[in-house]
Amino acid sequence: MPSMTTSKVSRWDQHGREHVVRVAKSGMQRQLTCDTCGWRRGTQFLPWLKAEEHLTEAHQATVDPTA
Repeated sequence: MPSMTTSKVSRWDQHGREHVVRVAKSGMQRQLTCDTCGWRRGTQFLPWLKAEEHLTEAHQATVDPTA
């Protein structure tokens, strides 16, 4: 059984709230899960881009805390 590794994509909205999408990797498949609304999606390609798109569209969270 492949091991599970996780990372996260976080963005801040205009009100200063942090929104996080966790990316869990198992083999070639990745599972995205939003901590804010519970949104889930399985993907194989570009998981971090899809996580950023969800944060922008669903939560208007566009400020990258690492920038």
